[in-house]
Amino acid sequence: MNTYLVGGAVRDRLLGRAVKDHDHVVVGTTPEAMLAAGYQPVGRDFPVFLHPQTKEEYALARTERKSGRGYRGFVVSTDATVTLEDDLRRRDLTINAIAEAADGSLVDPFGGVRDLDARMLRHVSEAFAEDPVRILRVARFAARYAPLGFRVAPETMALLRQMVADGEAAHLVPERVFQELRSALGEPRPGVFLRVLRGCGALRVIFPEVDALYGVPQRIEFHPEYDAGVHLELALDAAAQLAPGDARVGFAVFTHDLGKALTPPDILPRHLDHETRGLPPLHALCARLRAPSDWTSLAEVVCREHLNVHRAGELRPGSMIDLIERLDGYRQPQRVDLIALACAADKLGRAGERPDRFAYPSRDLLRRALDATLRVDAQPFVERGLRGPEIGAAVREARCRMLAAS
Repeated sequence: MNTYLVGGAVRDRLLGRAVKDHDHVVVGTTPEAMLAAGYQPVGRDFPVFLHPQTKEEYALARTERKSGRGYRGFVVSTDATVTLEDDLRRRDLTINAIAEAADGSLVDPFGGVRDLDARMLRHVSEAFAEDPVRILRVARFAARYAPLGFRVAPETMALLRQMVADGEAAHLVPERVFQELRSALGEPRPGVFLRVLRGCGALRVIFPEVDALYGVPQRIEFHPEYDAGVHLELALDAAAQLAPGDARVGFAVFTHDLGKALTPPDILPRHLDHETRGLPPLHALCARLRAPSDWTSLAEVVCREHLNVHRAGELRPGSMIDLIERLDGYRQPQRVDLIALACAADKLGRAGERPDRFAYPSRDLLRRALDATLRVDAQPFVERGLRGPEIGAAVREARCRMLAAS
């Protein structure tokens, strides 16, 4: 039995990045031998075990043979005769197909180290095309490593296009799409995720509501980038800077402008009422992806209210209270800053905008207004004998007075 460290742990160590997970592949053994050695089985589709002490994952070397559509359409073999090279060949990208032996030596049959040096995302073999999830994974890796200068190899992009043309993208299940989207939105450059998907034609299949934004003009005095799709890429990258790793904020930005694709042609490049027009496609996308309800509700508020949040500095006390109520700030005060961050990303997502010079006063205004008015207590009005709507009106009036005096 021979054990090798594989995948992300090797890749990220070679890149000088922090290593999060240690995955291992085991060659020349059987499930029975692993159990006898005290390893705990956790794999459902193929044998994966947890080390009895470290609890790190150890998977038997395996091969896969395509047997149907989608990412589950495989027959897996973990025979003890499967070699390390056989196992590495079934992996997606060369940079993920490097193994490290116990003595620290590297096993790199597919040129992964070369592609790390060249900053290239390249598929290992033609078997890559058998799993449609890899379309999303390549785009996600591109979003992760774009700050390091990585790009998708031309031959891999050509293979992605062929996969889309062959209908593989249409067989992606919603749960896996949302899982990959969620991960991509937490990467440093999620706008690159969209760019890669659009470049291979997968965006119009997987996220047609988003793909429809490309080519839609905007008023150039507000959007020097002009194109609504390009604006979304920039806004997603801005969200990754303002709220690093927070995919909830990224998802709200991802869906905030869907209504611009539905603007009547005769009023372009203006987008009057795009906030309201965006709600039906937002709901359709969230339902199709089976997005969590709290993600959907946050995205809905940002879509509907982002222009009003931009104008927070122009609001009188009563209008500010109304806005906070529409944001559900008095029931979920922790959510208001997430909304403000998503709106700030919308503002920052413009060609030529520099994050180090960017200020978004609405965020501080909302925070101060919310903190001040949360201190209004309804109990004194109850003790005065007010009931029902009278209490709500009295609380609102007190909140307005507090803001007016601040």
